[in-house]
Amino acid sequence: MMEKVNLMGLTASELKDFMKGAGEAPFRGKQLFKWIYSGIKNFDDMTDFSLKLREKLKKTAYIGQLDVLEVQHDKTDGTRKFLFGLEDGNAVEGVFMKYKYGNSLCVSSQVGCKMGCRFCASALGGFVRNLTAGEMLDQIFAAEKETGESINHIVVMGMGEPFDNYENLSRFLELLHDPDGKNLSYRNITVSTSGIIPAIERFADDFPQVNLAISLHRLDDEGRSVIMPVNSRYPVDELLQAADDYGKKTGRRVTFEYALIKGENDSLHDIDLMKRKLKNMLCHVNLIPLNEVKETGFTGSSRKYAEELAEKLRRSGIAATVRREMGADIEGACGQLRRKAQ
Repeated sequence: MMEKVNLMGLTASELKDFMKGAGEAPFRGKQLFKWIYSGIKNFDDMTDFSLKLREKLKKTAYIGQLDVLEVQHDKTDGTRKFLFGLEDGNAVEGVFMKYKYGNSLCVSSQVGCKMGCRFCASALGGFVRNLTAGEMLDQIFAAEKETGESINHIVVMGMGEPFDNYENLSRFLELLHDPDGKNLSYRNITVSTSGIIPAIERFADDFPQVNLAISLHRLDDEGRSVIMPVNSRYPVDELLQAADDYGKKTGRRVTFEYALIKGENDSLHDIDLMKRKLKNMLCHVNLIPLNEVKETGFTGSSRKYAEELAEKLRRSGIAATVRREMGADIEGACGQLRRKAQ
């Protein structure tokens, strides 16, 4: 028996080729694209296809989808954390957040993570595999179906290092932006990296309108390499130069994510180093009092102290804010996503 083709994650061009191969007119591929990327999973719901065509599609193809295995709801701020089940039995987490400007979803890009950042739950249990573009997209459709609300901002800051899965990330962004699909503005999308320099350079050329966030967390090589092993390959000064080049090339400011770990990277010396190294750079610093992950042994700085440090940065001319805490009650905050189901 012929294996069915998973259509989720295919481009409009690939779906036209699929329809041509099935003996249908290529324009049917565009129709199919519109249905799939409006979140439709059942061929019977594709009302502009004949019954004969729908039956043909059922025999040769399917539209892959995630299972929502669990939903946790933080009643204090409306944040919801999803556990998404994948076809192979693995699972990833995603977080739905409500803001004044709209609804945002934090999307995972890998099952597990290779980066090994010592303060982050996603690295616990190691790396399993990359997510496909279809699996990344379906986190959005599944969250919209579950919440009954439209999602108009995406942050690729969930489990995994997006730039370690660059090809699938690129396809995901292009599908998300396609006018016949979700039609999401690139400016409403943010991708976060731990600092893979060649990918940052490529990203500036490929997606100059997508927002870039860099997980910084320390500005001295010795200390950063301890908590973020990626720094041994891509030292912090080279990373900052790549970020500066990115800003100059795209005209868009980089966001530096900085998790404040009590007694580790939150001293006045650390802040002075930040002032000196980020001076005159087109950037914004997002201070995040570390969210607790029991296995790491780290604790976060207080929010009051974080606000004091942000004010010191602002007085030195560096744009800085303290991230609004969301989803901490359900371990859905920054650094807390993990493969708990496994």
